[in-house]
Amino acid sequence: MQLTLNPRWDLDTLFPGGSESEQFRAFVDYIKEEMKKLSVMVEQFEPQEENYESEFVQIVHKLETTIKKLREASAFVSCLSAQNVKDEKADILVGQRSALSAKMGTITTKFEQKLIKIDESKWKALLQLPDIRDIAFVLNENRTEAKEKLSESQEVLINDLAVDGYHAWNQMYGAIVGNMTVEIEEEGERKQYSVGQASNKLTTPNREIRKHVFEQLSKAWEEQSTLFSQTLNHLAGFRIETYKHRGWEHVLKEPLAMNRMKKETLDAMWTAITNNKKHFVAYLNKKADLLGLEKLSIYDISAPLSQTVKTSSYTEGATFIIDQFQQFSPKMADFAKMAFENRWIEAEDRAGKRPGGFCTSFPDSEQTRIFMTYSGTSSNISTLAHELGHAYHQHVMNDVNGLNQRYAMNVAETASTFAEMIVADASVKSAQTKAEKRSLLEDKIQRSVAFFMNIHARFLFETRFYEERKHGMVSAQRLNELMVEAQKEAYCSSLDEYDPNFWSSKLHFHITGVPFYNFPYTFGYLFSLGIYAYAKEKGGSFEDDYIALLRDTGRMTVEELAQKHLNVDLTKADFWESAIGLCVEDVEEFLSL
Repeated sequence: MQLTLNPRWDLDTLFPGGSESEQFRAFVDYIKEEMKKLSVMVEQFEPQEENYESEFVQIVHKLETTIKKLREASAFVSCLSAQNVKDEKADILVGQRSALSAKMGTITTKFEQKLIKIDESKWKALLQLPDIRDIAFVLNENRTEAKEKLSESQEVLINDLAVDGYHAWNQMYGAIVGNMTVEIEEEGERKQYSVGQASNKLTTPNREIRKHVFEQLSKAWEEQSTLFSQTLNHLAGFRIETYKHRGWEHVLKEPLAMNRMKKETLDAMWTAITNNKKHFVAYLNKKADLLGLEKLSIYDISAPLSQTVKTSSYTEGATFIIDQFQQFSPKMADFAKMAFENRWIEAEDRAGKRPGGFCTSFPDSEQTRIFMTYSGTSSNISTLAHELGHAYHQHVMNDVNGLNQRYAMNVAETASTFAEMIVADASVKSAQTKAEKRSLLEDKIQRSVAFFMNIHARFLFETRFYEERKHGMVSAQRLNELMVEAQKEAYCSSLDEYDPNFWSSKLHFHITGVPFYNFPYTFGYLFSLGIYAYAKEKGGSFEDDYIALLRDTGRMTVEELAQKHLNVDLTKADFWESAIGLCVEDVEEFLSL
């Protein structure tokens, strides 16, 4: 790659003019008109009438095209609000997006209620229609879920009230975080950073700086803890009340359904992880020893072992990713190269951006956009590879029916962590010295610790918080206590200091679109490890098999997906144990080095 790549994305090829784009406004107006037409079609649909089959096909087709356009608009708004948290016009668009989504939710709710009224024999016949057969899984899923919900009028009311009574709490959280600054002392000067920029400094080799940054971040989160305890309590309260009225007893019912997985699969995964944590505790203890500490603190976990941290320019990082993708999948490498050259990635290290990273899809124009803050660390390169994995997943599904493109978060995280793993594994193998190999191997193990311990702590915290929230508001102090308890259990009490404010600093706890935004990451990590082992076994012939697996992710349960493509049973511990075994091998090699 000869030219220096531009780390700022290009949104104008989608809708020129940013948050003031007239083209985007016209696009939204078009969506509104399409939604009106769809709403009328749904209202008039009666399964008892003679021509109900052709009407049904027309509704499903209109539903698919309208949802794709709505996703396109939603993705653009996400990009606008992330690239500049002070863009007030983007904030207004976020509110309008919520209202549009609620209207679409109302339409789909009404349609699903009509599906319940179709008797079983007619329903089976409908699913066999040539235009419907391919999306039978999704339609069956919609019909089953509708049976477990309230009446149409009640579900519509919940949808409407959610705009200002549920999603608004997530928007409030985002607005507060966007305006937060962290004061950090550097070379005798006090400098102001966004929380995203400050968090990047936690990987510095200097422990005093790490500790200072951690304390300043903790102070910033603590100052806002009263407000964040309100956002968290109220969005959880909305969920709990909704579940109660639907007669859903367990808070995991919705996240498991959304991830198309069984409780037995989740339990098998966590059990296998818990049984193998001793290996990762040994790693944490060895790392403490290497850093000259009795025990690690939570801000030491991501610390580099070397005092000199290798950094790479954005172009160098991109070139490395493309080269490693090429070894496994030329098609994935070609896609990544195109994404970099077409400026589908926002990676510039500047103030005013929201923290974190994401990939969002524009299914109507068959594009994606990636958002992150790149400062040159190996962790940044991993994040970039991770998000490119998401983007490639959408890319191979562009010609799949839009209703089959809505794959669950756990399999979404499979594609991303798989891409990340290709790069991490290649980095270790290409190490020139023993010290470099140890450093890169340690970076790889850190990911296992994140998925097996950090994510487990989030899952334990959220499960217990919801149980307490059923009995009333949970104070900020109690949230801190629950967080530390969860971290101690997840890390097997192997750390010296924990992060009580983590519940307020982690965006995922405040996201309304996906409840329990935690265990899918660990699922995706381990599932991708299983796929990676399978790929290495098959060699060069696996590229097309991998694409076939990705294309199926939106039209079957994860258990069916694993059975079809890997011939494994996810409800049994065997698969999870073997996947964790690959991570344990990394630890053993690290300890031997």
